[in-house]
Amino acid sequence: MDLAAAARVARASVAGAPIPLERAVDDVVFLREFSVVANEKFVSLVVAGVDEISTAIRDSGQRLDTLREAVPVTYVPANAVRKLSDVATAAGLTVLVSTELDLVLLHARLTTALAIDRAAEARLITAGTRVLAQVARRGGIEAMIVELAHQLNGWCVLLDNHGRAMTSAGAGALHLEDAASAAMNRATRVRHPGLQVHRVGEAKDLRAFLVVASRDGSTSRTRDLAAQASALLDLLVRTHEHSVTERLGRELLVRSVLCDAPSSPEILLKRWDVRDETLTGFVISARTRVVEVERKVLRWLDELGAVHTILTEKDRVIGLISDDLVAEFATRVESTFVEAGAMLRCGFGSSAPLSRLRSSIVEARQAHESAILRGHSVVHYSAIPTVQLILDALEDDQLIQLMKPLAALRAPALGGHLVETLRIYLAEHGSWGVTAERLGVHRHTLKNRITRIEELTGLSLNDPDDRFTAWVALRALGAASEH
Repeated sequence: MDLAAAARVARASVAGAPIPLERAVDDVVFLREFSVVANEKFVSLVVAGVDEISTAIRDSGQRLDTLREAVPVTYVPANAVRKLSDVATAAGLTVLVSTELDLVLLHARLTTALAIDRAAEARLITAGTRVLAQVARRGGIEAMIVELAHQLNGWCVLLDNHGRAMTSAGAGALHLEDAASAAMNRATRVRHPGLQVHRVGEAKDLRAFLVVASRDGSTSRTRDLAAQASALLDLLVRTHEHSVTERLGRELLVRSVLCDAPSSPEILLKRWDVRDETLTGFVISARTRVVEVERKVLRWLDELGAVHTILTEKDRVIGLISDDLVAEFATRVESTFVEAGAMLRCGFGSSAPLSRLRSSIVEARQAHESAILRGHSVVHYSAIPTVQLILDALEDDQLIQLMKPLAALRAPALGGHLVETLRIYLAEHGSWGVTAERLGVHRHTLKNRITRIEELTGLSLNDPDDRFTAWVALRALGAASEH
């Protein structure tokens, strides 16, 4: 119930200094029971007689200062309304003035209306929490955050305990910055003062921060619903804790299975609780470093009930997944791409028996590069452009010929960083900002590298033909390493 609704219930007009009519009411008390405003974002209705209000004004001091932060509610005859309004304005008070109901009826009507309003809000919160639980069960954390943002008519950001974004809904870049600043108590200006921070987990076992904001200003409902959501998130985030030992173990497993001549991959995988006869390789990355791809992939695998057969290389995650889970995994990637703007790119290889899993990963790498080039969230190897199929059919000497323009970049002394710089620069369509972020370097460093690449290759990256030559050479280089 807001102040405007309270005025309607009390059959009252608003007199004196203006407190916003959309301010929510959190309490109704008689003046003798009133001592302090509990929450500055809400307003307390203080039922008092005209004489009591006049005494408080004459006495001035702290009592009047406190009353200015509340809204007195009183009864006066119709012919006294104008005088009371002038007195309230001079004293800096906002007063609800009824000419029909006495003080006892005013208190009773307002108390009853507030109780009904709170009961209705409690039912909404209960219903909202039930929906959140159902969505979380079906779609996991990302889907739950999207639903919460919808229910609050606002935006939500879930941060890990270091202040890094895990997922978000309805939030732009400025929201993400403000969320991190508020959660980590950073000394920076927060541009969205209405946001709320809720801890996920206990103080000694903090898992994450849930930061929310509502566009309709419903502070109490936002607070209560977000509190319920944070409790649900605590359960979801706890689904699996991944120790350093486990991470090293699964990376060693995947590297062993994908080596050129794996020794009994079936035995290795079965000991890791993988029972499938065939698997599909995937490669996934994010366009921005804000998104922790590995954490996201592990959470999705947990939600799908899949074994963790992944490893992280530079800015991407490489893994194997059951064939029947590929579609659901792809749906999660696409949903994140559309709803959270995380700009994930994922490539899937073909289904392969356990003895030929390396070939599926090779295909997944090619599909992933195609996803980056085409700006798609998901690409399957079967749908990649014809150029890759042509490269796959070439002999080694033909690939070497195509790779010649990049020969100078492959000198051992250069360490391969210029080749990687060229690959990302072309994949990101010459975007200096995105390329520098993906490489983790300053723009000036990137500019110097591009200049050096042009000097060593004799190519101009402003020339479309030269860019095509460089890209084909890079693709040939990738194909040669996989032959």
